Amino acid sequence: MKHRFFAPDAIEIGASVALTADESHHARVLRVRDGEEVEIFDASGRNYVGRFDGSCVIVLRETGNREPATAIHLAMSIIQLDKFEFVLQKATELGVQSFIPLITDHMEPHIERVRGKQDRWEKIVLEAVKQSGRSKIPPIEQPMKFDQAIVRSGAKIVFDADAPQSTTDNRQPTTVFIGPEGGFSERELLLARDAGAAFERLGPRRLRAETAALVAVTIVAARSGDI
Repeated sequence: MKHRFFAPDAIEIGASVALTADESHHARVLRVRDGEEVEIFDASGRNYVGRFDGSCVIVLRETGNREPATAIHLAMSIIQLDKFEFVLQKATELGVQSFIPLITDHMEPHIERVRGKQDRWEKIVLEAVKQSGRSKIPPIEQPMKFDQAIVRSGAKIVFDADAPQSTTDNRQPTTVFIGPEGGFSERELLLARDAGAAFERLGPRRLRAETAALVAVTIVAARSGDI
C-alpha cells in the first residue's frame, strides 16, 4: 500500500495540495521521496493517487476507497482509557463508521478522567484510518448516557454475556452496544428491550470488554461480506 496522507480541504485532480505541518512531519519520518506515488484523501472521504513533491502532493487521479458497504456504529461503555483507545484504533481498522462513548451504570473510570481526551482520540482514529487504507474518518461523539443512545432510531444489537444464544442476520446500518467489564445493569438491559434492540452473546466464554468490542464488530461486518 502506498504512503497515505490526509488533507482537510476538498481535493481536485491536477491540484497541488500543500500538506499540513503534521502530515509534512509524517512524510519526513516515512522518508517519502520526491516523485513517489502516494495516496491522499480529504474530509469528504474521497481518495486520490498523487505524486509527492516536497511538502505538496500533485493530485493525479481519483481511486476507489476501502470503506465497508454496511455502516457499523460502535456504542461502547468507557473502560480503562488505554484499553478504550486500543478499541478506537482497532475498530477503525475494522471499518467502524462512528463511535459513541457510553456512560453506563457499571462504568469504572470516573467521567472526569475522560474530559480533554477528544483531540487525542481523534488523532488515534486518524492514524488508524491512514494505516488501514480507509478514506473516511469515523467521528467520535461526545460521551452520552446509555439511556440516550439506546433510544436512537435504527437497528441495534446489544452484546451481553448472559443473553440467550441467538444470531441477528442484519445487513443494514447497525449500532453495536458493548458494556463495561461488569456488563450492563438490569435497568439498562430492560431499557434496551423496550427500545427494540436485538440481543446476542459471543460464545460460552466471558470476554474482556475490549475483546468483546472487536469480536462483535468483526461478526457484524462479516455478515455483510466486509470481512
